[in-house]
Amino acid sequence: MATAVEDPHLGSGPDDEDDVSPSESESDADSILSDDSVLPDYTLGMTNGGPTSTLYLACARNESASLRKILARGVTSEEVMELDINKWNGLMVACCKGFLDVVYELQNCPFIDINHQDNEGNTALMIASQAGHVCTVMHLLNYFPGIDTEIRDCRGFTALIKAAMTGRNDVVAALVMAGADIHAVDSTKGKCAQDWAIKTGRFETLCRLRRLKLRPKAEQFCESYVPEWPDLKERVAKASVEKSSTEKIAQRLKNTFGFRIPRDPQDNGVLDHMVRITTSVHSPLISTGCHPLCPTSPPEVGKRRLAVPELVKKHSDKPLEEGSVSHSNGSVSQTIPTIHSAESITATCCAETDRRGSILSLASNKVASTFIPRSMARRNSVFPSGCIPQINISRPSEATPRKEKKKKKLDKGFLEPPIWKYKEAREEKKKEKKKIEKEKEKKDKKEKKKAKDSKKSKN
Repeated sequence: MATAVEDPHLGSGPDDEDDVSPSESESDADSILSDDSVLPDYTLGMTNGGPTSTLYLACARNESASLRKILARGVTSEEVMELDINKWNGLMVACCKGFLDVVYELQNCPFIDINHQDNEGNTALMIASQAGHVCTVMHLLNYFPGIDTEIRDCRGFTALIKAAMTGRNDVVAALVMAGADIHAVDSTKGKCAQDWAIKTGRFETLCRLRRLKLRPKAEQFCESYVPEWPDLKERVAKASVEKSSTEKIAQRLKNTFGFRIPRDPQDNGVLDHMVRITTSVHSPLISTGCHPLCPTSPPEVGKRRLAVPELVKKHSDKPLEEGSVSHSNGSVSQTIPTIHSAESITATCCAETDRRGSILSLASNKVASTFIPRSMARRNSVFPSGCIPQINISRPSEATPRKEKKKKKLDKGFLEPPIWKYKEAREEKKKEKKKIEKEKEKKDKKEKKKAKDSKKSKN
């Protein structure tokens, strides 16, 4: 019989010397932080060989094509909310396994309950947060309306606390910038996400939370951000001042005998400023590819961010295309003064309707086309006229000439690497084998010729 110590699924149990009550001990942290307490692993009673007939099976098998067909024919509320033994629906299984394509297809699924809780009180956001699927978490926050980040499970944990205690740094940052309460505490220990990160030894997560508290607002995503560095003149003046002899000697001693330890970039330093510039709205890498929807309301710690379907319902298509939406009060501000309409751009184009418009405008769906400005919806950066060019392919009559390889001249001024004896022996053996093979081929050819000549003479 296997004892408790031999069984890998059981702990070693409490020590005989520790006479502490369960309420005062901290031994329950292991069961709280284990993946099986929140993400139970069990085998589903299904075979992968059969056809996918239900929505739950399509989600569990990561078959986005079959899921698309099921949604196209129409689904009922009972089929969408089909649950397993843990009261998980198809969306929760996809969030657990990280099936992003399935989550993307389910964003337009009717009767889906994004805040549905299982037997342990977990939601799809909690499961994806603890599993560490940051892309899934971002998609849930941006495209599923009515998602609640403050729902608690049976232990009183929120999605942010679960992500902090498991060390999911990117998920923690995404939840905090989406409006999750950073000061929310659980009902069992009364600790917040930062306290749980300290208790579980997630120091990188703790540093990420501290950095977010120091800079709660992403100012570079606002149109009023000035990309100029205010400390540039002072730093240049300080560096250009001539140093005294003692300062030069001290600098030399520091460079020779000092230890170079990797450190984080300084606040308002050179690297920090470069990161802000390259990620700001005024950066050419950002402004040429997209335009911010909320330039007057950048992401901020603790601010509730509206999902894309919520913005579509709240505002019509015309105000969204002609202005920008503020998340704080839900108002539309006119920040884009001149926008060309799609009809005026396509009217000046060619008469062929097949070539009119860009690939982006033809392939985008309703939600994507709603948030693309009209100046970009029917145009692209390569061909600003709005037409897809007609390309004719013609083959040249003459073959392209091949370049002759130039022989490399050996420089006699450099030393050549030594040739080892075993390598010379190998090369000699290879040469001997090649000579023997060539002699055999010659003999075989001569014998074949003799045989042919003898046959001809007999005939």
